[in-house]
Order: sequence, then structure tokens, then C-alpha cells
Amino acid sequence: MSNADLAEYTPKLEALARDQGLDFYPVDFEVVPPSFMMEVAVYGLPVRMPHWSFGVRYIYQYIQHRMGHSRIFEVVFPGNPNRAYLVNNNSLPENTLVTAHVLGHADFSKNNDLFARMQSQVGYHIVEQAAERAHRIEEAIAEHGQKRVEAVLDAALALEQNIDVNFGINRPAYPERVERRRGGDERARSGFRGRYHELPGEGESLGTAAEPGSVRAPVPPRPEYDLLWFIAHYAPDLEGWEQDIFLSVREESFYFYPVFACQIMNEGWASYWHARLLREADFLPQQLYLDAIKAHSDVVRPYAGENAIALSINPYHVGFQMWEKIIAEYGLDTALRLRAEEDDFSFIRNWLDEDLAEELQLFSYTTRQGRAGEEQYVIQERDIHALREAILHPKFNYGAPRVYVAEMATDGSLLLQHDYHTDGRGLDVERAEKVLDYIHRVWRRPVRLQTADTKGKERVLEKA
Repeated sequence: MSNADLAEYTPKLEALARDQGLDFYPVDFEVVPPSFMMEVAVYGLPVRMPHWSFGVRYIYQYIQHRMGHSRIFEVVFPGNPNRAYLVNNNSLPENTLVTAHVLGHADFSKNNDLFARMQSQVGYHIVEQAAERAHRIEEAIAEHGQKRVEAVLDAALALEQNIDVNFGINRPAYPERVERRRGGDERARSGFRGRYHELPGEGESLGTAAEPGSVRAPVPPRPEYDLLWFIAHYAPDLEGWEQDIFLSVREESFYFYPVFACQIMNEGWASYWHARLLREADFLPQQLYLDAIKAHSDVVRPYAGENAIALSINPYHVGFQMWEKIIAEYGLDTALRLRAEEDDFSFIRNWLDEDLAEELQLFSYTTRQGRAGEEQYVIQERDIHALREAILHPKFNYGAPRVYVAEMATDGSLLLQHDYHTDGRGLDVERAEKVLDYIHRVWRRPVRLQTADTKGKERVLEKA
């Protein structure tokens, strides 16, 4: 690959993209070796907090790559400027396509409402911010030891998807007191609990006069789904450096949430624009264009080829086909508006219709045991509403079980509840106990989780 040729084409592609209606912050392109690219893809950032789990992910990604099941063309980090990494052993046509693809991502991240909202809270320099956080954690390791720091990272990273994006990053603490309600407080106390609450002095802080008509607010005052935030601010004995780790993981989770929640839209949009820009780029040599379009076909094809059936969707493929249809039928102005206003949930529910689903051969399936004991895949549903929900189900709640803090008792013990009815799934009990153990190490008080196992049987897991 000629870096000189790529450097020549990049500003021309950027100018063409703007002429076509794209609007993006500057993009810093960097060509890197495959080993660096794999590390970035696994860690999520060029420099990130050290933890053994990233090593496990690296081994998995490396094996997939060596077996030919995975190839990383580029990694881009939205911001101002955007940071984009291209692999130096890609061909010139491949990296030309990737450059155009990145410009589509840059336009999407600047103009999509969800991306813009999260970036305005997290900041526009995630690479530098992550490096600073990693440096603080290295300092904590030097001061407190690898074992103590790793125990905190175990808990924080196990809960990295358990945030609540409906609240801002810098959300306020709970109110300490609430207005007394006739007939009961926030938790509708009754029986002994209600009578105990009315004892003289109950609800009043020592040395502090109670406000007329107010009582001490329960913690939490409502179901709390942001487990990282709650532990950071309400764990009884959490030290400052431990809180910093929890808040650092939480901030990075907020940054990555739009990437997760808009994956089909974002990858489809970038794929549509790399195809369109290459088609319009009359400054590219004909053979380079043909080779780049071949790479495009590899990117946006279904995971299965020819007569085979894919058991998962390729977001590039589905997103690309949806954007092509929207622009062909409703025009670019409509597409630009949708790119700004929607995420994958509304995009799939509003714009994946029966005709396109049939054309893309999309369906939901289940498995059953054959007569010889073999596993068989059976088409379960072609109903468009069920199909949309099947596509979106893995995205619900950031892909994490819907677990919330139900109560923090006066002795500091913690009650967690899993909303498995809404989730539509139970938990792997062995994994859940491991995560509960991580939480217990930092909470340092009894922790209880009410959930159901994978067979739907109610379970109560405890760590005392």
C-alpha cells in the first residue's frame, strides 16, 4: 500500500463528502500495524485501564483472526477531532474504502442526537481522557497494590453495562429528606415497619432538627438501575481511589453507549456513504475503484453465503440495505433527519418493513432436538413485529440483565433485584454468583440478589 497515494486521496474524499452533504469534525487518520489494531479493538481504546479481562478478549480475538473468522479494517473514535486507525497491511483500495467509511461514521456521530448528547457530557477527547484515567489507576496500583486495585476493577468492569442513560453523567445525589406523605412514605410502610417508622426520633439525624413535615428519604428512593453510580456514591466504606475507578468505568460506558445503541444505523450509514463516495470519486483510478467495490461487497454481505442461512445478522448488511431503500424512496433529506433523530430501536421498528425483511431473508428461529439427538434449527417467526423485537432484544438495557438496587438497609446491607420478567430471561447462576462476589468485595456488607435461573426458577443469591 502506498501511504503517499492514500494521503493524496484522503483530502479529496473529505471535500467530496462535504459536497455531498456530510458534516463532520476533523478526522485524524493513522496507519498502524495489525497488532496495534487488534489491541485497540480489544481494549476499546488505544490506552485503557489495565485488567486481565482484556487479555482474555485479546486471545479470543487473536484466535478468531487466525482462523479467518475475524478481520479488523478500521477502528474510529468519535470526538473533535475524530481518531481513526487503519491497518498498514490493508491494500490501497481497502484503505481508500475504509477512509470513506470513516467519514460516514464521523458525520453520523456529529449529527446523531444520542451521540451528541453523550459526547457533550463525556467530552470530545476520549483517547486523552482514557489515557489519563489509566495513569491514575497505575498510580493506585503503585500505592495500594495490584491485588486491591484489581478487585475493584473486577467489580466495576463486571457492571460496566449497568448504567442508566436516562440520567446525566453528573447527576445529583438523592435528597436526604422528603415530604411526609399521609398514609405512608416512599416505600408505603405498613405493619411493624410502619409503626417502627413512627417511633419518636425515627427519621431524624442526630444533632439535626428535622424539617417540619419531612422524613429521612429511603436509599434509594426508587429502583436504581445505575449500579456503577450507586456503588460509587453509597458504598459504605469505599475509598476515594476506588470511587474514581467506578466513575471512570461509568464514564467510558456512557461514551460507548451510542456506538452500541446505534450500531445498525451507524454501520449502515457509513457503508452507504463509502459506496456512494467511491462511486462519485472520479479522481480514483478505475482498477482501484473496482477493487474497493469488491471489498465493499465483502463488508455488506450477509454472514452466510450462497444458499447457506446465517444465524445472526450482519449490521453492515441490514443497515446498508435499509438506508439505500430509505434514500431511494424518501430522499436524502429524510435520511439526514432520521440519522439525527433515531437510534436502532426506533430505526428498526419504524423502517424495517415486511418487503425488506423478506428480501433480506430475515426471520427468527429456535432450536429443537432431532430424533437422533442432533440440534435442529427451526424457523419460529416471520411476523414482522416479532422479527423486529428479536433483532433488538440483545440491545435492550445495553445488553445487560436488568438488575436494580431495591433497598439499602440501615445496617448497610444491599438488596438487588433482577427484573427478569421484563428481561425475558433468567441468569446463569454460576456467573451471577461470581459477579455478586465481586460486588460484595467492594460493598463490604451483606449483598442479596433476587433473580431467576435460566429455567425460570426463582432464586435468591447471597453474599454475607
